Amino acid sequence: PGQPHRGEFKQESRAATTALLVGTAVASAAAGAWLVASSANRRRASADTSVSEAPSAVATVRSIALSLCDLFGACPPPHAPTTRSVHFPPPPPMPDVLATIGNTPLVRVNSLSAATGCDVMIKCEFANPGGSVKDRVALRIITEALDSGELIEGGTVTEGTAGSTGVSLAMVARALGCNAHLALPDDAALEKPRLMEAFGATVERVRPVSITHKDHFVNVARRRAEELCESDGRGAGYFADQFENTANFRAHLEGTGPEIWRQCGARPSEANGAVVSTSGRRLDAFICACGTGGTLAGIARYLKSKDEGIECHLVDPQGSSLYNKVKRGVLYNRVEAEGKRLRNPFDTITEGVGINRLTCNFHIAIGGDGTKTGKTAGNEGPSLLSGAFKCSDREAVEMSRYLARRDGLFLGSSSCVNIVGAAKLARQLGPGHRVVTIACDSGVRHLTKFWSGEYVASHGLTPTKYTKDDPFEFLDDE
Repeated sequence: PGQPHRGEFKQESRAATTALLVGTAVASAAAGAWLVASSANRRRASADTSVSEAPSAVATVRSIALSLCDLFGACPPPHAPTTRSVHFPPPPPMPDVLATIGNTPLVRVNSLSAATGCDVMIKCEFANPGGSVKDRVALRIITEALDSGELIEGGTVTEGTAGSTGVSLAMVARALGCNAHLALPDDAALEKPRLMEAFGATVERVRPVSITHKDHFVNVARRRAEELCESDGRGAGYFADQFENTANFRAHLEGTGPEIWRQCGARPSEANGAVVSTSGRRLDAFICACGTGGTLAGIARYLKSKDEGIECHLVDPQGSSLYNKVKRGVLYNRVEAEGKRLRNPFDTITEGVGINRLTCNFHIAIGGDGTKTGKTAGNEGPSLLSGAFKCSDREAVEMSRYLARRDGLFLGSSSCVNIVGAAKLARQLGPGHRVVTIACDSGVRHLTKFWSGEYVASHGLTPTKYTKDDPFEFLDDE
């Protein structure tokens, strides 16, 4: 929305591809005519005439093809593509960095695909300019706030964040002429606040406490926005409120979901090792973890609107209660309801996913209208979700090392939770299906925690099996 140049880019890409095909076809026809004429000339030529025209024929055909492609604006690769590379025309110049948000690649995870007999695919959201899926959310939230007047140019966006949303808000705010004030737990990986500060954001680190505490990072961020509005007027401060702001949901309903649907329009060829669908669907299932719930709700709503038969699932890290909500209809089990356990970052070494309350965005995923929050809000309609899986810290850590060594994928903690879920779901569905999940961010911003051997060892986690061929050696049965 509000970025027509993306449609132009798609149009230009299609035009360039068509031009390449037309150019090749016309060049082939020209080559055929040339060879017929050449053959006739050779038959008329004397026996001692050299027939070394063949190399020049190749050059002539190539020249014709290049000229026609250039005429239509296409740029074919200088060398024929191999079976492991596909060349596309480069995109046109973009007006600003925000135009590069979205349209991320959908990539097959070969090791897990081979192990399950399915196409296990990841949407590479780490390819966004801010390095994570949260770029989409930040852009949508700030754009809607500016359009409504709730935020003015030069005003300050505030948010409570475990990291990735803060980085994205800091980047997008600066690109749109605003400031950012970000509150985050003081035990978050060091890379994240440093990235926020690099964009000029004000970072306020607070101790990790329950959401009911006034000094929880979300509550601190809300207060900072209120203080700015009180001192400088309406629009001077705007609380992004990613958990309850359904602009989060809309970013994925109108962006990520449609992209996945388009990208799954055709399966990779069997020659490249892809499976043959047993369902006849372009996509069989989608799965991801939730923090705010916006990604799962938005993508699930869109995919189900295109094909009701697509299954959408939650994968939940340890310490979170969303699994209970999906599987049993209650957010807390008996012990948690008695207040003996609080969901804080020290419940899990993963960051950015898992929660012990119902958000407006997640409410949509389970059939709600996005207006109910808390612990016991009911559903207004059928849930978008078919089921849920669990992911332990051990499984997430093992998967991260396995993917790095087997597939060359260096991913963050929430990405690995998602891929654990995708592998379990693929195993449950059986061979011949396509499963898609989200690679939220890379491992670069997790070096001091999730990717630190010393840190994970301090939590009793020492990955040892990532060199094995079978990933299910370290995945638990559901």
